[in-house]
Amino acid sequence: MKIFLDTADVEAIKWGVALGVVDGVTTNPTLAARAGRGFKETVLEICEICTGPVSAETVGLTAEQIIKEGRILAQWAPNIVVKVPLIAEGLKAVRQLSAEGIKTNVTLVFSPAQALLAAKAGATYVSPFLGRYDDIGQEGMQLVREIVQIFRNYNFQTEILAASIRNPLHVVEAAKAGADIATMPPKVLEQMIAHPLTDKGLTSFLKDWESVPDAKTVFAEPER
Repeated sequence: MKIFLDTADVEAIKWGVALGVVDGVTTNPTLAARAGRGFKETVLEICEICTGPVSAETVGLTAEQIIKEGRILAQWAPNIVVKVPLIAEGLKAVRQLSAEGIKTNVTLVFSPAQALLAAKAGATYVSPFLGRYDDIGQEGMQLVREIVQIFRNYNFQTEILAASIRNPLHVVEAAKAGADIATMPPKVLEQMIAHPLTDKGLTSFLKDWESVPDAKTVFAEPER
């Protein structure tokens, strides 16, 4: 499974990329507003930090507007992926942008039927929103499972990008369900790294190391 960071915080992205486990980044208008910086300058900086796919969202509501915005975004950097909402006009735009070789990420997907349409339109990625689906009393993970089954049945090349990730369990369950990607806030990646037994074990190992006879010299630089 690939891991994307869902943020417009460039410092958090630098941290994630330095770990060596972050494959891409997703952004949206809400995240851009929180960053408090210009949208274009933020996206361009993210594209420099992360060489993997970087999703940047269109805001138009007609196919013509979305296509125009998508073409502009795609010119900013070679790793830009154009985010398009799952609406009728969005599907029209995805078909055209895909025909032009522009990668797309269809977002705000809340049903297998919507995901099927996005794949048929030629989307590079489809983003089911797990947390938001859970919030209305539905099972977000079942949504992922059904999309995975449909895509496998028909050999769609569209990748399933599990979005609205709220915790490490979401990531694990999405991986078990067969999602290609999980995009998450930096705090969820931090939570995936941390475990109290790891901390306890490390403390114990370091304490025991102090009693090893050559502990102070074994890793010393050799004399030249």
